[in-house]
Amino acid sequence: MRFASTLAASLAVSAVQASPLVVKRNDGPVKTPVVDDGIILNYALTLEYLERKFYMDALANYTQAEFVAAGFEDPFYENLKEIYFDEQTHVDFLSGALETAGITPTVELQYTFPATDPLSFVTLSSVLEGVGVSAYLGAAAFIVNKDYLTAAGSILTVEARHTAYIRASLDQSPFPAPFDTPLDFNQVFSLAAAFITGGSSPVELPFMAFPTLTLQCSQYYYEADRSSVTFSGAFKAAQKFHVTKETPIYAVFFSGLQKARLPVQVRITQGDSDYKIDRLPAGISGQVYVVLSKSNTKFNDENIIAGPAILEVYKKGKIPATPKAKCH
Repeated sequence: MRFASTLAASLAVSAVQASPLVVKRNDGPVKTPVVDDGIILNYALTLEYLERKFYMDALANYTQAEFVAAGFEDPFYENLKEIYFDEQTHVDFLSGALETAGITPTVELQYTFPATDPLSFVTLSSVLEGVGVSAYLGAAAFIVNKDYLTAAGSILTVEARHTAYIRASLDQSPFPAPFDTPLDFNQVFSLAAAFITGGSSPVELPFMAFPTLTLQCSQYYYEADRSSVTFSGAFKAAQKFHVTKETPIYAVFFSGLQKARLPVQVRITQGDSDYKIDRLPAGISGQVYVVLSKSNTKFNDENIIAGPAILEVYKKGKIPATPKAKCH
């Protein structure tokens, strides 16, 4: 099996009206945004712009021969071209829908992607496509117009097929869980902030980023109901929220539709700097998201103090036989 180090990932979301875009992490409580169909369409469009640019860069930077040498045999490269075509078509469709509705569409921003070779590109592609599925799934409940909802559902299913294909190419399960995982707007925006480096847009979207949550690299695969997880520097960062050693903080894992059942109280380690949990929850698998929350019952934006971070989690007893890629 081929595996690379976990890459924090996302899709895109934001623009600052009539000025250069600078994405900043929020140091205080993040408010739940108020959205309408126009905002959601522009949200989807910014996600598609990011994905389009990601695949455009890969096709320009790496050759078919380089993908084959990395173990991605034909017709993988041609299929990447098809994925790029899908993302371009989604951009054109959403831009046209906004213009038809008399709503100004957002524009492509500037992004940086931490892929350095075909393998790291495909690994990041898997994460990005998974976040795309989660973004559309999370937004669906807020769409009022049924035509827009149908269109979003149609795009969602294509993104899910992209995800399954890319995961299979990495020798990961193409369908690791019976339910996909919805993410809300601020959670997706928080993941996107790692990639947005600049640009300007005529559209301002009402989203804010949570503080970054960093996972300490593990030499082992993450296994449900077994593995520990360390959040590097998380307690030190949480003190901005007036968190003390006595404040209970919970790691909340989003996997499928289970998030309300998966809070795990963290403990402080590593010289009062890190948070840690000793065992992942049972029943999670695939691309799993985790945030830190001040509540173990209300996982709304106001209670989240950091995240999301992303883990690839294997079902108990199902970790790969091949060694995991070393930490860098």
